[in-house]
Amino acid sequence: MYFPFIIVTTTGAIATLAAAALTAVLIVKGLSILRRGTNTDHECIQYADKNSVPSSRTEQKAHKNLDEMEQGLHEEPAKKGQWIHEEAAPKELRTRELDGKEPSSHWDVRGKELGRQSSSRSARSGGPQRDAVPAARRVGGMSVVGIDLGFLNCYIAVARSGGIETIANEYSDRCTPACISLGSRTRAIGNAAKSQIVTNVRNTIHGFKKLHGRSFDDPIVQTERVKLPYELQKMPNGSAGVKVRYLEEERPFAIEQVTGMLLAKLKETSENALKKPVADCVISIPSFFTDAERRSVMAAAQVAGLNCLRLMNETTAVALAYGIYKQDLPSLDEKPRNVVFIDMGHSAYQVSICAFNKGKLKVLATTFDPYLGGRNFDEALVDYFCDEFKTKYKINVKDNSRALLRLYQECEKLKKLMSANASDLPLNIECFMNDLDVSSKMNRAQFEQLCASLLARVEPPLKAVMDQANLQREDINSIEIVGGATRIPAVKEQVTRFFLKDISTTLNADEAVARGCALQCAILSPAFKVREFSITDLVPYSITLRWKTSFEEGTGECEVFSKNHPAPFSKVITFHKKEPFELEAFYTNLHEVPYPDPRIGNFTIQNVFPQSDGDSSKVKVKVRINIHGIFSVASASVIEKQNLEGDHSDAPMETEASSKNESKDDVDKMQVDQEEGGHQKGHAEHTPEEEIDHTGAKAKSPPSDKQDRINQTIKKGKVKSIDLPIQSSLYRQLTQDLLNSYIENEGKMIMQDKLEKERNDAKNAVEEYVYDFRDKLGTVYEKFITPEDMNKLSTLLEDTENWLYEEGEDQPKQIYVDKLQELKKYGQPIQMKYVEHEERPKALNDLGKKIQLVLKVIEAHRNKDERYDHLDPAEMEKAEKYISDSMNWLNSKMNAQNKLSLTQDPVVKVSEIVAKSKELDNFCNPIVYKPKPKVEVPEDKAKANSEHNGPMDGQSGTETNPDPAKGSSQHTESGEMDVD
Repeated sequence: MYFPFIIVTTTGAIATLAAAALTAVLIVKGLSILRRGTNTDHECIQYADKNSVPSSRTEQKAHKNLDEMEQGLHEEPAKKGQWIHEEAAPKELRTRELDGKEPSSHWDVRGKELGRQSSSRSARSGGPQRDAVPAARRVGGMSVVGIDLGFLNCYIAVARSGGIETIANEYSDRCTPACISLGSRTRAIGNAAKSQIVTNVRNTIHGFKKLHGRSFDDPIVQTERVKLPYELQKMPNGSAGVKVRYLEEERPFAIEQVTGMLLAKLKETSENALKKPVADCVISIPSFFTDAERRSVMAAAQVAGLNCLRLMNETTAVALAYGIYKQDLPSLDEKPRNVVFIDMGHSAYQVSICAFNKGKLKVLATTFDPYLGGRNFDEALVDYFCDEFKTKYKINVKDNSRALLRLYQECEKLKKLMSANASDLPLNIECFMNDLDVSSKMNRAQFEQLCASLLARVEPPLKAVMDQANLQREDINSIEIVGGATRIPAVKEQVTRFFLKDISTTLNADEAVARGCALQCAILSPAFKVREFSITDLVPYSITLRWKTSFEEGTGECEVFSKNHPAPFSKVITFHKKEPFELEAFYTNLHEVPYPDPRIGNFTIQNVFPQSDGDSSKVKVKVRINIHGIFSVASASVIEKQNLEGDHSDAPMETEASSKNESKDDVDKMQVDQEEGGHQKGHAEHTPEEEIDHTGAKAKSPPSDKQDRINQTIKKGKVKSIDLPIQSSLYRQLTQDLLNSYIENEGKMIMQDKLEKERNDAKNAVEEYVYDFRDKLGTVYEKFITPEDMNKLSTLLEDTENWLYEEGEDQPKQIYVDKLQELKKYGQPIQMKYVEHEERPKALNDLGKKIQLVLKVIEAHRNKDERYDHLDPAEMEKAEKYISDSMNWLNSKMNAQNKLSLTQDPVVKVSEIVAKSKELDNFCNPIVYKPKPKVEVPEDKAKANSEHNGPMDGQSGTETNPDPAKGSSQHTESGEMDVD
């Protein structure tokens, strides 16, 4: 009778599967899945799926289309980005751009993106706080996280299989304050620390982002020192640190440790939200951070136990979050869409212009004002009200740290209110100073007049970025603004007035940076595969190398990276040296860098010796701006040339001409090698530069036949490349031992926090038990305890409560555990009596129902009911005897229990009744519910019925098919027709 229902259900399931399969085919056909992989320490980029076998014909076709597209993109001029520089002395220096790859960076380095970064559109929507990751496909169980490490607040975004989601902390707040408060036993980080800014002024650290990578004597540090309520201290290595009281002693902490604490908290928040470990992350930093500051943030990430895949410029992260979802971008051969991104946060102001094509983002220029942000507007309000209160109430607010912090908090709230209201708004603070209540008011017009000098600083970076990008206002497609301070109407008016067009607010002003970082992390992490989207960032400051020479001038210099140079990027410089030499890297134009020292570091190339014939050795040095925007000398090698045996007579003497042509040949040969190993496309914007030899003549002309013969003869030699060790001395670089000590100390503090949390939990458990039991003792437990015991227990609970707030205020964890066990020794028997009394009726009722059901079957069998005539009489007698024993057991227990008072221990426990009920099921059910045997119908009779009546009860008739395989095949074919 159930066959029609089964067939209909099966047909519906097949149709559903068919629709799902068809949808999957259409999705696979419509998406180009990026095959990407990471290669951390080598110069070549590999795609994750290059060596994998496509799982279906559709995927094979998609892979083929992607390969064809890449091949077309790689057909670029052969000499793009190449340049040569020679010193006045022969053979001292030869340098050129390397058409190579940036290790672990996913960017090509001759003006090419190494490993085009990718993302794609997901078909799934993630809700209001969740953006779809374009065609993200999870390949593992890892988690990837993007962190917006702000001056005032931090945001965390995670990439999941369905999209980008900004996650909330334990306070259900997506915003985590960049604040750490240290106490006598533990640390509070984030929201808990922010609530202690006023109460624990000297030991609550905030506003420390600008202290990264700076010495204590740095002018910026000294300027910030005046504004901070906590004490700064000079660390042994000369860097700036903070001095606070922690674990009842004064302790200094480096800025890397402080930021490491904050990042560790953000890591913990991510893990709690995702329910899995978090390691990989991308962290945002201001685009104007120097090498020392970037290395400092990287060290902080290591302290927190995070693997930072990339330090990403904040405006670049915003641009990625904006562009990766755009479906209407111009194609690669069309004019790019230029978008201006303006980010004014709490402490800094950044502007960048990005050019977008389909699947491609290139940062054209970036400018900034590191000293203009929301806090400057707050300071203007604070200064105004300090002066007013000094006149009106005769109080000096700046002499009182707590009062000043409260005023800052109120002024920040007032500033936000004025962004939405133009009318007069009140400022009221109760018990502000000296038990005084203060009040004042302010409106938007007054505020704008007060901040006129700050608003005048909005336009210069806009003009500068347009000049650097060589663009006019009509070339700009749109202006996107993010950051909390861009909500100030006057700031928006300044931007609108400059560009003569409306600004766009399509991005989440607070969370756009974190979302962009999460997208970048999904691109870089092997846990995700996303559709291709290339990113080209830039170098914010020009970088020059200096070295000592053997000539009269004493030193040589070369600008290896110019301002706004594409990054990540690598270049190879060729030196001719007879001994080890040192390279000094520094910022070319110190006035452009918001840092007092131009030094980046010194790099000593070791084990350099003359050739066997006494000539200088050719040393190739690779310099690099890596994916984090940090400069380094990546590698060095010496090139030795040896003649092949038997060909000594064919090798000509090395003349000036042959030397020059040898250099030219090496340049061209390396370029070809790099192109063969590369998988990336070149930029059409990069034009080849002329190669200049030491005489000033252009080296671009094709070599003559004689030179070709010389080159061919030289090529008969055997070339040997030997790697050279490099000793690096980076400015403001933490030593590995010091970094390890920071990591160890962070681990100890985490363990201390954990132990303190367990101690507090144990204490709270005692307190909770006292309050809960005392409340129930006068209500639900009252009937289950004698008056004498109630008095004793009430006294015990009261004594415990007093102990908790006196000598038990600060005790080890085990003391609280023991105290709780002592209370439970008296309380659990009472609790047990109450629970037994409440649950016993239900258990007895269940057992009685089961007995009644079995008795009904026994009675029906005794009355010869045909439904039970198949049951064995002997077995039924056993069941009847068992039921009789069970009823006797139940009656005896019930009678005994009814004679007891509620204060006495029960005769029978609920667990015993439940066990008796299960025992009854196990013994009786197989007997009384034994299924009736089926009646076999004679075969010829069934066949006759089938011929006369056809299929019965919805049966398809395939049951009579003598070939089961054939029947199954027919059924499968009909299912396939449904799919088609």
